[in-house]
Amino acid sequence: MHKQQSSLITKDGVSYLIPFILVTFCFALWGFANDITNPMVKAFSKIFRMSVADGALVQVAFYGGYFCMAFPAAIFIRKYSYKAGVLMGLGLYAAGALLFFPAKSIGIFGCFLIAYFIMTCGLSFLETSCNPYILTMGPEDTATRRLNMAQCFNPCGSIIGMFVAMNFIQAKLNPMSSDERALLSDSEFEALKDADLSVLISPYLIIGLVIVAMLLLIRFVKMPKIGDANHDIHFLVTIRRIFSLKYYREGVIAQFFYVGAQIMCWTFIIQYGTRVFMAEGMDERSAEVLSQQYNIFAMIFFICSRFIATFMMKYVKPAMLLAVFGILAMVFTAGVIAFQSRMGVYCLVCVSGCMSLMFPTIYGIALDGLGDDAKFGAAGLIMAILGGSVLPWMQAKVIDLGTVFGDFPATNASFVLPFICFVIVTLYGFRIHIAREKARI
Repeated sequence: MHKQQSSLITKDGVSYLIPFILVTFCFALWGFANDITNPMVKAFSKIFRMSVADGALVQVAFYGGYFCMAFPAAIFIRKYSYKAGVLMGLGLYAAGALLFFPAKSIGIFGCFLIAYFIMTCGLSFLETSCNPYILTMGPEDTATRRLNMAQCFNPCGSIIGMFVAMNFIQAKLNPMSSDERALLSDSEFEALKDADLSVLISPYLIIGLVIVAMLLLIRFVKMPKIGDANHDIHFLVTIRRIFSLKYYREGVIAQFFYVGAQIMCWTFIIQYGTRVFMAEGMDERSAEVLSQQYNIFAMIFFICSRFIATFMMKYVKPAMLLAVFGILAMVFTAGVIAFQSRMGVYCLVCVSGCMSLMFPTIYGIALDGLGDDAKFGAAGLIMAILGGSVLPWMQAKVIDLGTVFGDFPATNASFVLPFICFVIVTLYGFRIHIAREKARI
């Protein structure tokens, strides 16, 4: 087993174990950022007395940074190196996290959105650098497996982010309900808001310092210069070339809808679970905490499923496995929509298991055979993370309706959006599998 894993990160007799470990750790770092942020939609909505749709602007700013910085990051990496891209990403990540302190002092929601945007500009650099960097650290025929292995550590960071959000932010925020906060005077509201924001920013300041330490470590460790030989930048020519490839072009579309589905399922499990548990007689605070616990269960299932899927790729073609998991995700999402009890929450947890292999598998398939163009190809796939900005906001607008079609819960109905996303991902998997099987005949 050890020999098999070593061969995954050995190329031309050179082992990339230490660089692989350091870059893989970055996957956990941006997983932390993603999943400490998802519950903040609910937290900011309560702290600033906003609607769910206004609170979802956190996701718009967060994933908007990915979109805006992806191609500038690719140009930077092409001009310099993967290592330089990683360092720039860590620097922006740390800067954004540390900006939460002045944002709290100002006390305006928009300042937090700016901090999130800067932080995710850094995450865009990291993902544009680290994903293709991992693909190059070993034989080409095991590249997708290697990326799935590295991506296994992303949800480890996510679980830590969820745990911190639940125990060090949500549990310490004032338990006053949204309705009670609406009755406060302006002075009472400002005092409560200041106290809650002090709680909220602490984990971000700590992770900012951790990122600074990680930046210094990678700065002084010798990293491989794989794929860094070509420094010429022919942006438009390269973009036309890679987007002329059908499997890449459709991969960007599939990634847009997958990321949207992932963020919708992980963000609004809080709203979904809160509605279910309050219908059982719980108060709002207890229902939110229990919903976050189920979110952590979903992430644990996600991690276990990703390890299983990575193993299964030794025997099943990645595109076919992607399609099968997509069908399962559609089935469980249908359950999320239909059930108005805990069974719907259980289905939503199961959806996470189905999503486990989707991001890295779409990524690996879309970049297959691109060579040095993978740097710009990676940027297109990172821009597709914009789905995590647009689609959750659309779902939030549906949730704010309260009920639809009479008295059917809008929270349930809103999961039609993730269902459509999984249909698109499933079709991509089937189309790629069929095309490659025909190419072999």
